[in-house]
Amino acid sequence: MILHETFQMSNGIRIPKIALGTWQVSEEQAKTAVLSAVKLGYRHIDTAAAYRNEKGVGEALKACGVNRNELYITSKVPAELKTYEEAKRSIEDSISYIGSEIDLMLIHAPKPWSEMAGDGYRYPEENLAVWRAMEEAQKEGKLRSIGVSNFNEGDLQNILAHAEIKPVVNQICVHIGNVPQALIAYCKQQNILVEAYSPNATGRLPGNENVREMAKKYGVSVPQLGIRFCLQLGLLPLPKTVHEEYMRQNAEVDFEISSEDMNALLAL
Repeated sequence: MILHETFQMSNGIRIPKIALGTWQVSEEQAKTAVLSAVKLGYRHIDTAAAYRNEKGVGEALKACGVNRNELYITSKVPAELKTYEEAKRSIEDSISYIGSEIDLMLIHAPKPWSEMAGDGYRYPEENLAVWRAMEEAQKEGKLRSIGVSNFNEGDLQNILAHAEIKPVVNQICVHIGNVPQALIAYCKQQNILVEAYSPNATGRLPGNENVREMAKKYGVSVPQLGIRFCLQLGLLPLPKTVHEEYMRQNAEVDFEISSEDMNALLAL
């Protein structure tokens, strides 16, 4: 069962191969969703300070009846915070809300969200300041691993050239129809695990007739096909849902997409 499988990151720590995403999930919904997910066997939960639901995730961790060391929690320093002091405070706040040390902390994006669409300034020195705060928190035992999100090759090169601790993860948007193959290849070359958020294209994937037909061929749902597609690319998918039945379906991906069909999906 995929929920019992793990990837080994470059620092030797193992991370569950699939996570429950909690973007756009309220505090109250997050608690209920995480409790449902853990009951189904999920052990990896992805949250962020920007989601404003870390408290709900933390409450679920306390109430779920599973030892904290059996669970894997990811959170993120907001994209808008670009100083050492801001990052340090954000990390402390996240730890307080979640109620324990955090398994993986990411820089949520290299630039503030309002600037992500443009080609402007990439905040190289500022990201290094945030990274330093994260490195210190890891050395202090507050974070087990650190990484980044939404970073391109240049952003990663900046961190890799100056970091004492290298990022273990880059969390990016990947789904059928949107596969940044050059970036994925670069991450693999640098031994950085790629996590794929929005594997169902934020609900848009079922609108593609080719994808629907492919899912029908394998006797699976479109989200199941999208999740399996990411797994076969060697990526860690983070499907988001608050519905227990969809959580169950998202974990039922024990089928194999043929190489021919993978190439067809990559071409979309």
